[in-house]
Amino acid sequence: MNSMGCRRGNNKDADRRSRIREEYGRIARRGGSCCGNSSCCGGASVDAAAKAAGYKAEELGVLPDGANMGLSCGNPTVLAALHPGEVILDLGSGGGLDVFTAARAVGRSGRAIGVDMTKAMVAKARRNARRFKEATGLDNVEFINGEIESLPLPDSSVDVVISNCVINLSGDKARVWREIARVLRPGGRVAVSDMALLRPLPAAVRDSVEAFVGCIAGAVTPAETREMMLAAGLVGVKLKPKAGYVAGMTEMAAPLYGEIAGCFPRRASISDYVTSLDITARKPGKRKRRVPA
Repeated sequence: MNSMGCRRGNNKDADRRSRIREEYGRIARRGGSCCGNSSCCGGASVDAAAKAAGYKAEELGVLPDGANMGLSCGNPTVLAALHPGEVILDLGSGGGLDVFTAARAVGRSGRAIGVDMTKAMVAKARRNARRFKEATGLDNVEFINGEIESLPLPDSSVDVVISNCVINLSGDKARVWREIARVLRPGGRVAVSDMALLRPLPAAVRDSVEAFVGCIAGAVTPAETREMMLAAGLVGVKLKPKAGYVAGMTEMAAPLYGEIAGCFPRRASISDYVTSLDITARKPGKRKRRVPA
């Protein structure tokens, strides 16, 4: 175990937010991918980690270098079943992996927007966007610096909201779900991959700053997620656990998991406590079919 794995910190929301912004800013500035010299995906490549999360080789092969940063816990673009002409919003867009994947699916008549609270990540994604345009001819992506608890978009302005292993990082998840419902058009869809608790975490993990950054300590149960989504006005909520993902990442010795493994009781594994969760829902109302230009 890394010596910093069980380091406790101040877990007040403002302090967590500052630490998360600092850590992901460091990942963005390191260049290339989050794997760098001490890989976030262990001995595996970022592509191997992404394939474990559900991405296909052909999707990854057309991405700008550095867009895939090994930070996924699922593939929300597949969950969303995107259509040409749709407007897609990605919460916590990082280097742009899901924005670029969505941009190809919605085509020239659609748009893919990424929101991220880390300025260094937004800057990285915008550089990637220039390379994406050169490679594909598509000019349908946008990256905005902002917080997912207060989205910088108008009411009823997007067809689909996606997010990949990000909502768990928020200290006010109920507000995030309300914001999702606000920006969705009537009949709009939600497709999220995130981490979820199977049972209460040991105190050492719950209070670990690394476990927050690693998308574990901030996770809540599927039941809590469902309650917040329904309270926000979303309907058709479906939650599908993907137990094998966490076990697979642990076997790849991903430091995001390995650094905190020693905080768990002996003979217990991380996958006994958390799982990856596919989350889908929609906003009530009749969806207006968007005709591609």
